[in-house]
Amino acid sequence: AYERRFPTCPLIPMFVASDTVNEYKSEDEAIHVIERRCKLDIDAPRLLKKIAGVDYVYFVQKNSLNRRERTLHIEAYNETFSNRVIINEHCSYTVHPDNEDWTCFEQSASLDIKSFFGFESTVEKIAMKQYTSNIKKGKEIIEYYLKQLEEEGITFVPRWTPPVACKSESSTSYTRRPVSPAINIPDSATKEGLNNKEILNTSSSPSEPTAGTPDDKLDADYIKRYLGDLTPMQESCLIRLRQWLQETHKGKIPKDEHILRFLRARDFNIDKAREILCQSLTWRKQHQVDYILDTWNPPQVLQDYYAGGWHHHDKDGRPLYVLRLGQMDTKGLVRALGEEALLRYVLSINEEGLRRCEENTKVFGRPKALFTTSGSWTCLVDLEGLNMRHLWRPGVKALLRIIEVVEANYPETLGRLLILRAPRVFPVLWTLVSPFIDDNTRKKFLIYAGNDYQGPGGLLDYIDKEIIPDFLGGECMCEVPEGGLVPKSLYRTAEELENEDIKLWTETIYQSASVFKGAPHEVLIQIVDASSVITWDFDVCKGDIVFNIFHSKRAPQPPKKDSLGAHSITSPGGNNVQLIDKVWQLGRDYSMVESPLICKEGESVQGSHVTRWPGFYILQWKFHTMPACATTNLPRVDDVLASLQVSSHKCKVMYYTEVIGSEDFRGSMTSLESSHSGFSQLSAATTSSSQSHSSSMISR
Repeated sequence: AYERRFPTCPLIPMFVASDTVNEYKSEDEAIHVIERRCKLDIDAPRLLKKIAGVDYVYFVQKNSLNRRERTLHIEAYNETFSNRVIINEHCSYTVHPDNEDWTCFEQSASLDIKSFFGFESTVEKIAMKQYTSNIKKGKEIIEYYLKQLEEEGITFVPRWTPPVACKSESSTSYTRRPVSPAINIPDSATKEGLNNKEILNTSSSPSEPTAGTPDDKLDADYIKRYLGDLTPMQESCLIRLRQWLQETHKGKIPKDEHILRFLRARDFNIDKAREILCQSLTWRKQHQVDYILDTWNPPQVLQDYYAGGWHHHDKDGRPLYVLRLGQMDTKGLVRALGEEALLRYVLSINEEGLRRCEENTKVFGRPKALFTTSGSWTCLVDLEGLNMRHLWRPGVKALLRIIEVVEANYPETLGRLLILRAPRVFPVLWTLVSPFIDDNTRKKFLIYAGNDYQGPGGLLDYIDKEIIPDFLGGECMCEVPEGGLVPKSLYRTAEELENEDIKLWTETIYQSASVFKGAPHEVLIQIVDASSVITWDFDVCKGDIVFNIFHSKRAPQPPKKDSLGAHSITSPGGNNVQLIDKVWQLGRDYSMVESPLICKEGESVQGSHVTRWPGFYILQWKFHTMPACATTNLPRVDDVLASLQVSSHKCKVMYYTEVIGSEDFRGSMTSLESSHSGFSQLSAATTSSSQSHSSSMISR
């Protein structure tokens, strides 16, 4: 089908013609390489074409078909203006590694404009516009030719088999197998940001087992019971994202249901889902959210006056949470508890919701919550009694922050939101909060004014009559607190609330640090007894860093916290301490005791070092700078621009360190395992994996 777009393609108007300049075929016909010179009529302003002195642009395209490996690689580069503009493009069709009935398509390109008669910016925009247009048409074109083949009666293509003369007794036997007609690819697969990767399911047979379950498979029963309905493209995205997590977190990864929520929240855009998932895992780890249900008891004020609680389940089997917001004194709760206590209580509700969803999946035998989603619940909000008191500015501010945190860390957990008895003041509140709610989440809102919820399309469509709460006219007694005004005697001063808030969110063993180019973050550890064990556990939240460990016999000067090297700027939201004096020389004043470790954004790193000498050890997180071009001593453009914009060279790490006696470590000295792991309990497994370096262990 791909070959049919040559020598010209009516679906690509800019593709005027092409000539074959070189062709090669192997003797066994497994390899076919063809090189073409393609003539393009670029959609550019006439003035620009006149200045450039050309009407057409020529590209060289090389297609390499390997029938043995079942791959097609396409490389293209520009011949016209190659001394001014460099364009390289690479495409590939390959067989999916987990299911040989799937075809993967991947496309990437680079553009480097050195100079173009002063029209560099214009050329860049034209190139990007043309490239984006080609990407969007790629699926349409290949489907056009697949359909054309079907209309000609070509419904299968035999697999390549080696000639009889080339076979040996030990050679693999190949059989011909039919290929069913192509099916439409979901439009979501072609959205921008999916690295232009598409999965085409060209077989009507069930997909083969792939990685995902405890047995490293994603079979149909597992998907149906725990994940809900998935298309082949969605299943592939889940597998790829989980594999990436396994490579960077070494087994300490969330369950498939949790990963799937983040993929759904970003329409299965892997890059975007990976970003928010890593941020959420770091957030959970920093604030010990995994332990909130077991270690935190809500204050009595919340138990008495927070008008919300769990109440049976809806008709789809989702856990049902009832919130009588109109009866709740939000101002009183904020004045008595502060934002942080309210936020923590809402987080505990969400954690309880996740737990109840797992229990419901076991009871119903499948994620009944949605036929396309697992692990969600229904929320019923009664607004009877809502008035201007609920629009108190600090209360709304607390509500917006809660929405922001929940949206970022519990995506796709809300199956449906039923808002009942919305009063006239509700549009004002909705105007304030709706911009902070994700579009996908807003689609799940059903809003009823007055008693509309009692009519057709109302509450009975979603909740069984037997469990409708009594305060909504039902017969079921609801044990949700009635709320009411919080006594002013329970109000706290602003200073008391501030101290309490600090206490709540500093109950973590992890610390945050900012790392700038030229301003590493360093931690000093004094060792009295040799053979002690220094352990560390850190996450790279932003940017790439280099991790080093140094030893010095003398103590460094007191740390400088206020300025960051030559930049003389403070670091908001993260500490930055520099210990190694600029006059110190490596090898004379201090020595390196571990090889530098380059850590990429999103990685979690744990390790330990058995100290050989007493003295002062310095753990250093340093900005990772890409090596400069070796062929020139001139500074690169990127370096010049970066020096003018310091903020672009900022990394963030979250770390925990501890010194432990060797006798207190579990395991042998050649395979050390820290007993203070802070990884998320959302992990399905907590196995450890490490790389041993003589007297130390570093693992990601």
